[in-house]
Amino acid sequence: MIDFHCHLDLYPDPHGVARACAQRGLYVLSVTTTPSAWTGTVALANGAARIRTALGLHPQLAHQRKGELPQFEKLIDQTRYVGEIGLDGAPEFKRYWEDQLYVFTTALDICRAASGRILSIHSRRAATAVLDALEAQPGAGLPILHWFSGSMRELARAVELGCWFSVGPGMLRGEKGRELAKRMPQDRVLTESDGPFAQIDGRAAWPWEAAIAVQELGSIWGVSPPEVERQLSSNLAQLGKLALL
Repeated sequence: MIDFHCHLDLYPDPHGVARACAQRGLYVLSVTTTPSAWTGTVALANGAARIRTALGLHPQLAHQRKGELPQFEKLIDQTRYVGEIGLDGAPEFKRYWEDQLYVFTTALDICRAASGRILSIHSRRAATAVLDALEAQPGAGLPILHWFSGSMRELARAVELGCWFSVGPGMLRGEKGRELAKRMPQDRVLTESDGPFAQIDGRAAWPWEAAIAVQELGSIWGVSPPEVERQLSSNLAQLGKLALL
């Protein structure tokens, strides 16, 4: 099982959730929303060899936490993974657009200077701007677009730029999300929960419930769940090799 985008530190009992992930043998990318959350979130992975922690500065917090960019730069050498970073064009955050752009482009520049990272990227209502920034900084690393919700044209551009995608039960509930997933290269897809922000049956999704997406992808791709699992495992192995470069 793979959950390649989860906010472990934001569950009410993060240590308990991390232990449950380890007991299940779940591969987790534990993303952070601020550099100041890094130390505590890394501690959640103690003794859990399959949990990786990503260094992030979330676009929805960019206007409040842009002063943490020096801390982001100081911590970059401690991980091969960066996230959650990106842009958010929703009305309630668009007014902070300049701060978001500054934080995102600076984070990409820091990653480029550090020889690139695996990037888990937020692009809600901002896919074109995110892709513009990635195209301008090709050395920043390998972008994985989390819960991608752009247009089909934006998806085609993302694929052309070499982007990967993480998809979860929340995304695959809707017709648009399913159609997007159908057109994604199957060798560049991973599953995610986006817990505890994403919900299942009116409550926060658990990391292991990213497995629901396996069934959905089987239906979308027209293959059996074991075939989906084999593809996802192959994708994760390939990503692991890239993370070591």
